[in-house]
Amino acid sequence: MKLSNNFYLSELTKSEIASRLDLDNTPSQAVTTNLQFLAEKILQPVRDHYKVPVIINSGYRSPAVNEATKGSKTSQHMTGEAADFEIPGVDNKDLAKWIKGNLVFDQLILEFYKEGDSSSGWVHCSYSPVKKRHSVLTASIINGKTVYTEGII
Repeated sequence: MKLSNNFYLSELTKSEIASRLDLDNTPSQAVTTNLQFLAEKILQPVRDHYKVPVIINSGYRSPAVNEATKGSKTSQHMTGEAADFEIPGVDNKDLAKWIKGNLVFDQLILEFYKEGDSSSGWVHCSYSPVKKRHSVLTASIINGKTVYTEGII
């Protein structure tokens, strides 16, 4: 099923953990609708701006898949409202800054980026038809724990 000009449902539901553990990762119709909004409002504009493919690292996660990945119990991945992605050859920090300045979103997180290593980490972005917090965070590991800092750092 095509969600936007360049994105398919299969890209946003593919999960290595689901395959490896034989977990169902089939979204409901409501989740599929959210994935379509995510594709149209976030992923497609990113693709159109950079004019190169966007690599989806993680999209929809069923509750079982989310638990297996040790995801947050309130993760927007489970509602089809979030994706983790990157673009080969594009600095993830620059990608996050572009999204921050150009798109309407609920939450944007630059995750585990290391300054000077343009391919490190990834970008997490969520879109909700209801919530538009425009929350911007950077996630990093400090003393073995994930720490979230406000803004793109």
